[in-house]
Amino acid sequence: MDVEVLSFAELSKEQLYTVLKNRFEVFFLEQDCVCQDMDDEDQRAAHLLLTEGGELLAYARLFLPGQVYEEASIGRVLVPKVFRGKGLGRDLTRAAIEWLESKVPNCKIKISAQHHVEQFYQEFGFVSQGGIYDECGIAHIKMVRG
Repeated sequence: MDVEVLSFAELSKEQLYTVLKNRFEVFFLEQDCVCQDMDDEDQRAAHLLLTEGGELLAYARLFLPGQVYEEASIGRVLVPKVFRGKGLGRDLTRAAIEWLESKVPNCKIKISAQHHVEQFYQEFGFVSQGGIYDECGIAHIKMVRG
């Protein structure tokens, strides 16, 4: 498995197409999330791709502290349906934390987690803050690590 963290400019056209296609499939088609995905933040984000043989196994969008939020953040987390149940979510989360902390050691990391995966993120040291809120028709909870 290959792990790459690329800026928007470093993404090839094929990689960008694959990322956007998978975000559409997971967030819009599977989760029926009718919210704006193309939010003009991709251009300043770091894009974490787990791939094998050119296939996207998992993806997340990363921001360093101060880019969008006070904390670093992990978002747009996805594993395509065909690759779920293989531990790739854990691999992706570990890689995201490692990359962010390699850039800013001991930084706080924020996520807006879907409520049903709250316990998953707790395994990585994320702590829930506040109550459950609706984001695009899906129950979410703010979680912070560090």
